[in-house]
Amino acid sequence: MTVSQTPPESTADETPASGGQEPPGPERDEAEGSAPAGNPPAAAAEKPLLKNVDFQALWISEAFAALAKETAEVAYPLLILASTGSAFYAGAVGSAQLLTASLLSIPGGTLADRMDRRLLMIICNVVRAVLLGLFSLLIFADRTHPFLVFAIAIGSAACLGISNPTGLAAIKQLVPPSQLSQATAQNQIRYFAATMGGPPIGGGLFGVARAFPFLSSAIGFVVSTVLLLFIRKPMKVEHIAPGEKRHTAEGFRILARQPILRLLIVWIMGSNMAFTHSGVFLALIATAESRGASAGFTGLLLSIAGVGGLIGSLIAGPVIKKVAPAKLFLAAAWIGPVAAILLANVTGIVPLGIIVACVFLRGPITSALFLAYLAAMVPDKAQGRVLGAVMFMSMIAAPVGVFVIGTVFDQAGPVWVFTVMAVLSGLAALPTLSPRIRNLAPPEAYADTASADPTPAHTTPSDTEGEAR
Repeated sequence: MTVSQTPPESTADETPASGGQEPPGPERDEAEGSAPAGNPPAAAAEKPLLKNVDFQALWISEAFAALAKETAEVAYPLLILASTGSAFYAGAVGSAQLLTASLLSIPGGTLADRMDRRLLMIICNVVRAVLLGLFSLLIFADRTHPFLVFAIAIGSAACLGISNPTGLAAIKQLVPPSQLSQATAQNQIRYFAATMGGPPIGGGLFGVARAFPFLSSAIGFVVSTVLLLFIRKPMKVEHIAPGEKRHTAEGFRILARQPILRLLIVWIMGSNMAFTHSGVFLALIATAESRGASAGFTGLLLSIAGVGGLIGSLIAGPVIKKVAPAKLFLAAAWIGPVAAILLANVTGIVPLGIIVACVFLRGPITSALFLAYLAAMVPDKAQGRVLGAVMFMSMIAAPVGVFVIGTVFDQAGPVWVFTVMAVLSGLAALPTLSPRIRNLAPPEAYADTASADPTPAHTTPSDTEGEAR
């Protein structure tokens, strides 16, 4: 799923359209705190992203951490069901993990702006490795208890909430402005590959021995930690200036005062409420069952829908490079309501999965682009707090959407569920019609003054942000 100085105060007549053109001139920039005119000159000796050892070490490290997380998360409900038979308790653990990670992303972002980011990620990895390693030993010794499972799951989720904004904030420290979009796009591949690979690995290992998924996850976090040691570039944040206070709430203030990011986060929250994965899958399952589909066919339907996200992550880089940002955001925003209308009217079952796959296809692309704007616009010293605010706001909308979808389906059936999704996503898409979004310049055009913060130390910086892992 996203800033330092305010980007240009744009109108249809004053701001050039995106596609490589320059933002407004310096006089207007100084008056409004905007990015200055002109893109930064391309560095002739700039290394390709694939040869950036520091970034690739971070990316591979986070890939192992993501795979370890997904492997363990599928094993928690399996262990609870095998030991207690309670689906309610298994669901409660999953909900508690989501809520914990969401809430901890806020202090996690604050910590990311106050201490060495590599050290913070190492601490989170080590804690998770120790927790899961000890847990696997207890399972081998047959000394588990439902409350222990709950405690381990919550502890791991807390580390996830802290490390997520930290890992994303670190990207700006390791890549030049011209490569921010490609770096955030590459991140999407890691997330969706782990989402696709973790569950079968966890399920397969659990079938061999109940402790194996947790032991393998502990090993994964150890490998992730070792890879972080290969990052040579310093990852410490700027020192706090005399009189400067880095309050946690500043991330929300920056997001609220940054026009472009404010509009985009409104759309992201509304879109997540209408098309959260859990909510959409719930709607598909209920609709398929109401149309007489077997459990096996319903599983195939979900697989078809889920493939869209993986394909989107693979094509995110080339698409972002070739298509203007404004066109991407507009197309992505209005795909939602159109798809919901189609879902409400098509017959059969397979078309439902294909339509949802098209919706999920946009996610990695727009998430990467949004995070590129956040990285370019927000000063490095505020990256963590803004990312924490974004993650909290985007994640907190999802449970609301699941509740609405379940309630509407029970009361009125699938047609009204998809109709409500169309209304919600249509209202959420309205901010993308703003001239600020329709005339966006590429993210790197706003990176010139990202490290400069003209706000006096005694005031709150203003006008200064892309999902998840």
